[in-house]
Amino acid sequence: MSLTREQMLREMGISPIWTLRAPQQDAGMVEEATVPEAPAEPRSEPLAVVAAPLEAPATQAERDPVPVVAVPVTSQGGAAITAVAGLDWPALSNAVAACRACSLCQQRKQAVFGVGDLNPDWLFIGEGPGADEDVQGEPFVGQAGKLLDNMLQALDLRRGEKVYIANAVKCRPPGNRTPEAAEMAACRPYLERQIALLKPKIIVLLGKAAVHAVLHDDKSLASMRGKRFDYAGIPAVVTYHPAYLLRNLPEKAKAWEDLLFARRMLRAQEPAELPF
Repeated sequence: MSLTREQMLREMGISPIWTLRAPQQDAGMVEEATVPEAPAEPRSEPLAVVAAPLEAPATQAERDPVPVVAVPVTSQGGAAITAVAGLDWPALSNAVAACRACSLCQQRKQAVFGVGDLNPDWLFIGEGPGADEDVQGEPFVGQAGKLLDNMLQALDLRRGEKVYIANAVKCRPPGNRTPEAAEMAACRPYLERQIALLKPKIIVLLGKAAVHAVLHDDKSLASMRGKRFDYAGIPAVVTYHPAYLLRNLPEKAKAWEDLLFARRMLRAQEPAELPF
């Protein structure tokens, strides 16, 4: 009789008999082993390179964040003021009311934009609002304003009729002090835009701060009186601020001379009447 392979091995004393198991059976044997395996050393595998989607380059507007409050910059020195230069009259008025370009905004009750005829022959520019102006929102409404109204009346003029009145700065300086250079620089784009929109025939600068804001000149008023200056092709004259005249009454005669000089320049622009 023939024996199987297993029977032959038993007869030869070779036992137990080991047989190969399927891979899953080997795995089962590993699980039954009591000897813990040494932890496998970490293998460094090549990282898969994933191509990221290409993004469009950032635009200039995305790279340069837009500030919440636009601080105006002056035209002096060549800096751009296109943001203010492109405003129409209502937008300019709103921009002044919301302006926080300098510290004067912190104590104001309101910004004082200006008042008068929007198609004026005369543009009077003072320094800045006082206490009364800060409350009422109109320039030259205190004692200095009453004197200015009297000066206008002497020229057969009235506030609001061919006359516009503004200031170098739109917010009241604390204690009615003279506006500082940085404060006038912050407000200058607004004033320049006002002049551009109003297109007055003549500008009267009341006081040294107004002269500095418009003509960028620090000479004494006494040395600048009686002379013609030009701003963007518009004739300008220099005289004393009405508040100064209230403290120095003898100087009123000089201010009257300056106004007569301004009226002569204005009349020189008018076309001569043709004789019939």
